[in-house]
Amino acid sequence: MSYLNTLFFGIYPYIAIAIFIVGSIVRYDREQYTWKTGSSQLLEGKELKRGSRAFHIGIIAILLGHFVGLLTPAEVWHLFGIEASDKQLIAMGAGGLFGLICLYGLTILIKRRLYNPRVRATSSNMDIAILLVLYVQLVLGLISIIVSLGHLDGSEMLLLMSWAQNVVTFDVAEATAAIANVNIIFKLHIFLGMSLFVLFPFSRLVHIASVPVQYLTRNYQIVRVKR
Repeated sequence: MSYLNTLFFGIYPYIAIAIFIVGSIVRYDREQYTWKTGSSQLLEGKELKRGSRAFHIGIIAILLGHFVGLLTPAEVWHLFGIEASDKQLIAMGAGGLFGLICLYGLTILIKRRLYNPRVRATSSNMDIAILLVLYVQLVLGLISIIVSLGHLDGSEMLLLMSWAQNVVTFDVAEATAAIANVNIIFKLHIFLGMSLFVLFPFSRLVHIASVPVQYLTRNYQIVRVKR
């Protein structure tokens, strides 16, 4: 079991990040025309708009919450008077709210992708697979909130924070030790999260890395009014 913990939670994160970085660079260099969302809005717009808005609001909040919550040292939270138990409740409340919003949006997007004939005809296997993987990951995250009810003191959350921070500082031994005894739901959630980094360069998720910041500084586009 110790070997598996080291492999999946001490070594695999670096493999996943390496594939994420190298794969993304190679794809952008060799296949720039595929670096897009592959929008199907022209085929159907009503459900896309409803699902996409909820999904993106939820997923952005969840990602920011994970980033800040896992990588901010506990000592920083203590400076603001936030103890582990308080942070646990905040994470459960915010995670649950935005998780349900995201689940609502993603359910609509999957239903649209699978059961709208026009959208399904233009969907690749990866388009469908990535939505399903995201759905499983989201469900695991929501289940983890239920699991967290069993340790409202925040003890298991501190172990997850220790794992993430030690991975960032390349301390594999400490990271593995921290993750060893956490609930299997958290381990599955983490493993699938790392696997999404592996899938990233080969899917439409690459559009996340294409924030249209140039729109803030580009010249205005002049459009003549038809009379």
